[in-house]
Amino acid sequence: MRDRLLPTALQPWLELLRWHKPTGRLILLIPAGWALWLTPSAPPSLALILQIMVGGLAVSAAGCIANDLWDQRIDAQVERTTQRPLARGAIRPASAIRLLLILLVVSLVVVLTLPRNSLLLCFCLAVLALPPILLYPSAKRWFAYPQLVLGICWGFAVLIPWAAAEASLSVSGPLIGCWLATVIWTFGFDTVYAMADRRDDAALHLRSSALSLGTAVVPAVRLSYGLSCGALAAAAALSGTGPLFWPIWLIASTLMQVSCRGLSRAGAGIPVFGTHFRHQAQLGALLLLGLILGKAVGG
Repeated sequence: MRDRLLPTALQPWLELLRWHKPTGRLILLIPAGWALWLTPSAPPSLALILQIMVGGLAVSAAGCIANDLWDQRIDAQVERTTQRPLARGAIRPASAIRLLLILLVVSLVVVLTLPRNSLLLCFCLAVLALPPILLYPSAKRWFAYPQLVLGICWGFAVLIPWAAAEASLSVSGPLIGCWLATVIWTFGFDTVYAMADRRDDAALHLRSSALSLGTAVVPAVRLSYGLSCGALAAAAALSGTGPLFWPIWLIASTLMQVSCRGLSRAGAGIPVFGTHFRHQAQLGALLLLGLILGKAVGG
């Protein structure tokens, strides 16, 4: 249902950017936060936090537009996406492309404002991130596990903030652990998101991990969450995160497993999978809070 509080002319644009449903935009910032509070120089400066937030929101919005441009004809045939603005003709593709270019320019400007000693490295990472971000929506046409491609895209939300804070990407346990936690967690929650579209995707001969995993999909999601939490715990331990992190980590890790209840229930529909996705954003944010408190007290 569209938000009746939004101005009519503005509504399709907010829908295109998914800003009327902020969970999907905010969830990209969570791994960036994990990275910023796991670096040796943590806690980060307020200026760097704001730069990463603006850049992350711009890139996330650009990714949404790229997704809808790829899928505008498919979206019209999928129950969950049939009312997206490009699919229903509320926005012209040419206008969407112009906004996409504007957002990419905004992202570039943010990169260019990062600390001088890290600027070149961050710029190179941003250039490397662009092809998978723009091509990810096509993965469902040629790869059995497109959610893994999204996970790799999400991994740049760790690499770029880390490089901005440290001016290097020296291989270390905390960096590897944070990157793995992000990629695996993303694979898990996006697989659940794809479960909502299984019937339509199968009819359209599209691919997803939700289809490829078959009856093993929910155990695979549980395993993904377990591995992700384990990788983040290793990163936190190796970075010297203080004791306040651990009870919060235990609660969040447990609730991730609890959140998988009902996914296998017969008749589980789009609302169930959407609620699960929102819960993952909340639990990821809880883990971030744990890292912040762990660094602030005893880190």
